[in-house]
Amino acid sequence: MKTRIKELRKARRISQDELALAVGVTRQTIISLEKEKYLASLPLAYRISHYFGLTIEEVFDFSELEEF
Repeated sequence: MKTRIKELRKARRISQDELALAVGVTRQTIISLEKEKYLASLPLAYRISHYFGLTIEEVFDFSELEEF
């Protein structure tokens, strides 16, 4: 699943560690999300989008999932 996490994080000049700490996950989880190797759970997607002040749909691209 494509995300805007890296773009949003860089725009705010925060590190992967800072974001991970803020949303309660490890840096490795943030790396995996940015590389699209991991799908965020709904609670994690909510925490990340809430951190950036955006909706889940503004952070995560669900278009690939709509094909099912």
